[in-house]
Amino acid sequence: MKISKLKIILKNNTLVDVSFDLPSSLALVGQSGSGKSLILKALLGMLPQEMNLDLECSSNFELVAGKSVAFIPQNPFTSLSPLTKIHKQFFVNEERVKELFLSVGLNDDLLDRFPSELSGGQLQRVVIAMALSNKPKLLLLDEPTTALDPQTRVMIIDLLKSLQNKENFKMLFVTHDISSVKSLCKHICVIKEGKVIESGLMEEVSTSPKAEYTKILIEANFANRKFRI
Repeated sequence: MKISKLKIILKNNTLVDVSFDLPSSLALVGQSGSGKSLILKALLGMLPQEMNLDLECSSNFELVAGKSVAFIPQNPFTSLSPLTKIHKQFFVNEERVKELFLSVGLNDDLLDRFPSELSGGQLQRVVIAMALSNKPKLLLLDEPTTALDPQTRVMIIDLLKSLQNKENFKMLFVTHDISSVKSLCKHICVIKEGKVIESGLMEEVSTSPKAEYTKILIEANFANRKFRI
C-alpha cells in the first residue's frame, strides 16, 4: 500500500503534507503536534469539515472505516460504553465473539461483565477483538500501549504480532516512543510539523538515525526509560 499524497489544509495553512509506503507494519513516529493524529483521522474519514483533504492512495482494497479499516485508540474506555456489558458491544454473532475472545486470550466469562470490572490489559484486548471483528485489511493504532504497565505492554505487542501473522492485515502504529514498537514494526516513518523527516527500516533508523530530530526522539525515549527504572 502506498500513500502517494496525503495533504491536509486548514484555510490557507497546510497542516500535513506527507507521502509514505505502508508495508506490513509501519511505525509513524513524532512528538505531540507533529500531525500523527491528523493522518489517522484522514485515513478514517474523520477530519473536521473545515479541513480539506487531498489523498491519493494505491492499494488492493478500498479505505472504508469499520470494514477494511479498523482503529484501536489509546484509551479503550473511549470506544466502550461503561454502562453496557461487553457482549452487547459487539456487532457480530455470539459464535464470532467467542472466536475473537479466544484469539486475544480472553475467557468467555468476561463477556457478561461491565468495562469497569476488567483490567486495562483486558480492556485493550477487548478493543482489539472488536477491531478485528470484520477482518480488516488495515489496522490503525493510536499509542494503544501508553497507559499500560511494562509487562502488559509487552503482552499486547506480542499479541498484535501474533494476530497479524494469523490475520494478515497491515498495521500503522502511531507513537512518540520508538522503543515501544521496535519489536513490532519493520519500518518507520518519522514526522515533524506535518512533514516526513526520515523513513526506512526500523533497525537501521533506530540504531543509526540520520536526522537530528530522530536522534532527539531516541535520546528522549532512552532518558524516560531510565527515569522510570
